[in-house]
Amino acid sequence: MIFVNREKELEAIKKRLESKSLELIIVYGRRRIGKTSLILKAIEGYPSVYYLAVEGKNNLLKFKQTAERLFPEIKHVKEDWESLFYALKDKVIVIDEFPYLIEEDNSIPSIFQRIVDEVLKGTNTKIILVGSSISMMSDLLSYKSPLYGRRTSAINLKELKFKDLRKFNFDVVEGIRVYGFAGGVPYYLIKVKTPFLEWINEELKRIDSFLKDEMDFSLRYEFSEISTYKEILLSIAMGKNTLGEIRDFVKVGGEISSYIKKLERIGLVKREVPILERRTSKRGRYIIVDNFTNFWFKFIYPNLSEIEEGRYEIREEEYNEYLGRVFEDIAREYVKDKYGLRDVGRHWYKDVEIDIMDKGLNIAGECKWSDEVDGIRILHELESKLERLNLNVKKIVIFAKSFRRMENSEKVEYVDLKKLREWYEQEE
Repeated sequence: MIFVNREKELEAIKKRLESKSLELIIVYGRRRIGKTSLILKAIEGYPSVYYLAVEGKNNLLKFKQTAERLFPEIKHVKEDWESLFYALKDKVIVIDEFPYLIEEDNSIPSIFQRIVDEVLKGTNTKIILVGSSISMMSDLLSYKSPLYGRRTSAINLKELKFKDLRKFNFDVVEGIRVYGFAGGVPYYLIKVKTPFLEWINEELKRIDSFLKDEMDFSLRYEFSEISTYKEILLSIAMGKNTLGEIRDFVKVGGEISSYIKKLERIGLVKREVPILERRTSKRGRYIIVDNFTNFWFKFIYPNLSEIEEGRYEIREEEYNEYLGRVFEDIAREYVKDKYGLRDVGRHWYKDVEIDIMDKGLNIAGECKWSDEVDGIRILHELESKLERLNLNVKKIVIFAKSFRRMENSEKVEYVDLKKLREWYEQEE
């Protein structure tokens, strides 16, 4: 099992497991993000029950059977949640995909409230509830939930950073290609073989490829009807980023903003505004947050018929074009890391767009996913943009695969693949 850069989360959970009191730990995050691996690593060496809930019925019975195999004395315990949890007191009890329990029985949050407040009060029991449905797990943490205020720890497990990909043995160039597909999702990173384009095109021709319906599975964790959400995501992946453009593309009856709000809530979409403007700016654009979703709606969904017939291949030139925006994200990660900045994004006004800008006007930058870039010309173009917007910055950073001309100036940093590799391979 590859276990990468989850040390902080692992330490936080282990600290709770070592405490001398009852703990209710909530761990949630998108599918494939590594929640189960994290929990199984954390509970190693502890007397524990790990139960993976299933869609459908009889989770209580199946939980009891799982506990019995580990602790035979459970066989004689009454088959209800309160009795079983009391019989397992002072142990670690993990329920993975907890939302399936709620789907089967909507009184589950109230039952678990009683377990925490009454049944296990004063014990050393550790309860860990894990879920992939962001909406249901968020509801579980909300003030309206019976479990509100009972949790002692909550971890929203996020994607790995680009720099973490070196631990999967990708060099910087293949790392960028892979990151455009997998983002920082461990499950996809483990799947990938190199060279990436060769692997992805072979995978697309497999009759049993996991790629074909991967997004459908993810969306059905959150929504019963997914067709409108898919069309919204497709429109954004195609570059239709404003509410009006999305509405015109999807042509759904009624107001589309409620659908977009739900996609925002589960972290698939966000409204991005120019970095120097307020969140209420009217110049907001909707973007897909993670690379895998963006990749799927850019390359897989529009080409499913050809993929089914085994005729579709991703061409290197079109993938390189797609990687332009991915490279910008990586460049912003570099700037945050090297210069210790937090609020870094892009800025635009009318026909002027700057790839990299921070709120404090410390840095402005441009990115070109190309070879032999004229760094002096890019610098002058960026300076012209800054002048038009009446902005002054302390430092300019320009990114490209390689440069044929660079200006010798302390104010300007040129980052090519060689320099990016040094940063990428540098230990934290």
